[in-house]
Amino acid sequence: NFEIMSTATRKSIKFFFLNNGITLKERNRLKTYLNMLFKKEGKNIEFINYIFCSDKYLLDINKSYLQHDFYTDIITFDLSDKEGQGIKAEIYISMDRVRDNASKLGIILKSELHRVIFHGALHLCGYGDKTPKQISEMREKEEFHINKYNP
Repeated sequence: NFEIMSTATRKSIKFFFLNNGITLKERNRLKTYLNMLFKKEGKNIEFINYIFCSDKYLLDINKSYLQHDFYTDIITFDLSDKEGQGIKAEIYISMDRVRDNASKLGIILKSELHRVIFHGALHLCGYGDKTPKQISEMREKEEFHINKYNP
């Protein structure tokens, strides 16, 4: 029942792991940082659920809900009722893509995972990534938060 879930998770950020072998260290520190990010952006949170999954799981979501037949590292669903109310969202992250992207970019997995986590949060704050200007601003914000979180 959605009502029960939203009441139980009100004003919170939660992490769910659908794959074995996924670990996320310092979860409380990350949640505290994300809460600060939203506060600085002037956004209130009702609930945000980060769901860490596989390529196949996220591909199925991409096909079913967005009619896209390709792999992606993240899909953010803003489930908020009205503008100005607290953010209600689900953010799906493919750990297969995150691992692959980190390897291709020659960076550590933790850094790429944090980039994707912040990317989803920034979408919920209103930042886009469709135009070259939006992509540039998104990358700048991601880098800022990666560097601030991992000094």
